[in-house]
Amino acid sequence: MTTAPRYILVVLAVLFAAGLMGQPAAAASHGKTKARAAAPVPPIGGANATAPAVGIDTQATHAIIVEVETGAVLLDKNADERMPPASMSKMMTAYLVFSMLKDGKAKLTDELPVSEEAWRTGGSKMFVPLGGKITVSDLLRGMIVQSGNDACVVLAQGLAGSVDAFVDLMNEKAKQIGLKDSHFSNVDGLPDPNHWMTARDLATLAIRTIKDFPEYYKIYGEMGFAYNNINQGNRNPLLYKNMGADGLKTGHTEEAGYSLTGSMVRGGRRIVIVLGGLPTMKARAEESERLADWAFREFNDYRLFAAGDKVEDAQVWLGTDARVPLTVGKDLVVTLSRKARKEMQVSVQYDSPVPAPVKKGEDLGKIVISAPDMQQQEMPLVALADVGRMDAMGRIATLAGYLVWGDRH
Repeated sequence: MTTAPRYILVVLAVLFAAGLMGQPAAAASHGKTKARAAAPVPPIGGANATAPAVGIDTQATHAIIVEVETGAVLLDKNADERMPPASMSKMMTAYLVFSMLKDGKAKLTDELPVSEEAWRTGGSKMFVPLGGKITVSDLLRGMIVQSGNDACVVLAQGLAGSVDAFVDLMNEKAKQIGLKDSHFSNVDGLPDPNHWMTARDLATLAIRTIKDFPEYYKIYGEMGFAYNNINQGNRNPLLYKNMGADGLKTGHTEEAGYSLTGSMVRGGRRIVIVLGGLPTMKARAEESERLADWAFREFNDYRLFAAGDKVEDAQVWLGTDARVPLTVGKDLVVTLSRKARKEMQVSVQYDSPVPAPVKKGEDLGKIVISAPDMQQQEMPLVALADVGRMDAMGRIATLAGYLVWGDRH
């Protein structure tokens, strides 16, 4: 019987010890990151930027502008400081009512009774009749369009049994939807030291309202509402300026000053703007318009890759295919200033080669986007296809080739 040469036995031992179970010896000892040369990416359209903008200020004491699709913050001024939200807190009252409607706990046609407490509520009014009954549909418009404090009380008492019980539900719901620093002590926003929100939370609430309840959000864009023979116009100044605005809410008290949470759409982009602490009604109207125009003029959305687009081909070690395409799990859109867009760079990072087997959807790396005045953004890269593992003979042949010629395929 012929004895195999010693060097063949050594090769086979190395093959089984170092490679048959997965990675080649070199790759198993340390991960190697592959970075594709960073290069400008052509615009694909859209809007998303991160990092507060530089070079613009506002007389508002608290302000934030958010790009809705991407969550990019275009302007941030004291956005995490507590502020009295005044009537903007009615957005939370409305959100809870919308939730009850969606969950079947209430209907728009339900008629709720008007108590003396509701009838006597001060501030802006819907002018509910004492002892009367009003549909939820009318009460929502009385609260949102007319900013009626009395409508808020009727809704709270009719849907939760009492104002206090409704307020407890508001605070509970606020935590559920991601409001990080808000506390409600009433349903209408009248001054109270234990009633506060932040500009960031107001923006979050606005975005959740828009996305969670599109069928009810449209009430915020109604220009006026007549009830009890009294017609009142919507107090949101942006609705009257033909600038794509369709919501949300204004507020005013002596303590809070003049404030606004607004949203508008232009060219497929939606932004939310929150301003607080402005000195006059005129300043609120002018400042909100100026900042909205600035946000649309100076920033844009850039859609880099759609979910399922091939971003890169990764080498596969001991696979039935030599490569596996990588993709993003969801559309990759960034918001950038038009100036920063020119210097945007993208790199792809993953451990190379990828050991077989590979399952479609498996997280294999990341795509990194950087640009001036933007926080670095990352998104996972996942396999776009399955890649099986070679059989034993194929692995032996591949590993032998790797050891002899350095070929990992």
